[in-house]
Amino acid sequence: MRIVHAVCTDAFAGVERLTARLAAAQQDAGHEVVVVGGHPASMRRELGEGGARHVAADSVAAVARALDRLVGADVINVHMTAAEVAAAFAVRVRSVPVVSTRHFAGTRGSSSRPARWLTAATARHIRAQIAVSSYVAGHVEGSSTVVHTGVPRQAEGRGAGAREPRVLVAQRLEAEKATDVAIRAFAASGLARHGWRLQVAGSGALRPSLERLAADCEVGEAVDFLGHRSDVDALMEQAAVVVAPCDREALGLTVVEAMAHGLPVVASAAGGHLETVGATPGAALFPAGDHVAAGSILRDLALDEGRREAYGRALREVQRALFTIDTQVVGTDAVYRSVM
Repeated sequence: MRIVHAVCTDAFAGVERLTARLAAAQQDAGHEVVVVGGHPASMRRELGEGGARHVAADSVAAVARALDRLVGADVINVHMTAAEVAAAFAVRVRSVPVVSTRHFAGTRGSSSRPARWLTAATARHIRAQIAVSSYVAGHVEGSSTVVHTGVPRQAEGRGAGAREPRVLVAQRLEAEKATDVAIRAFAASGLARHGWRLQVAGSGALRPSLERLAADCEVGEAVDFLGHRSDVDALMEQAAVVVAPCDREALGLTVVEAMAHGLPVVASAAGGHLETVGATPGAALFPAGDHVAAGSILRDLALDEGRREAYGRALREVQRALFTIDTQVVGTDAVYRSVM
């Protein structure tokens, strides 16, 4: 198939990263793939030399113009509402079926009347929807086919005994991610008194307030705010535990990546975490927002090397069974072919 992916940003966050990763895998599977949008250098690096082609575009108008130049596509896969609008505005590809991947558990657009009208008009051009999790499928308009996001297979890596006494949180520092719960949980765990550190990888508007919170919880000296990092895989190879506190996570790409590394995950028992970590027997899940329970689970897991080893292996097995790139490509191809 000749596949075009479209996203109306110049960023390289979770949506852009998984779009590029899927496109590269589809190219490897024998398709001809073009990706429109996303941070140019980062997208091209993820796509690889000689892989899927990238076209720079960072707005609805720019993406629409780029799509109109890509005559001959078999299917256009749009990601997020702005890309849906761009596909609707692209005149020369009007006959090409559009598939929308829903990455977030919510309805399209804002609550304003013009926005509702525009998104409703745009939605008429969409032939099928892919939801990245059952949680997302249950919170968006219309029917969706669930195709879980996959990640590359990782080598066995370090065992629990060779890892550093570090707890890792890797996410945007915005309100919906609940990073404050992870900091409070680390403080409640008492792990700082045992020489453990909390590493917070990510940038966002809440960093100053989160730094103050760490100080107020008397763990400021044991919390490292690392800022945006492009080497999260390396951080995961060193860390002993990942904490995923968000209670509205669509699926949790970082969580699935941690599972691939055999890295124990303590997660909120909500959202997409129930389909990833929650698919593992004995999953370390805590009630959403309950930092005291999270701290207790984190402490017991961190201080039990044998349990961390066994739990990490179980998480890796679930990832390799349910969340692979190959499985994602097959599932996505089936949706494409259903509308062609």
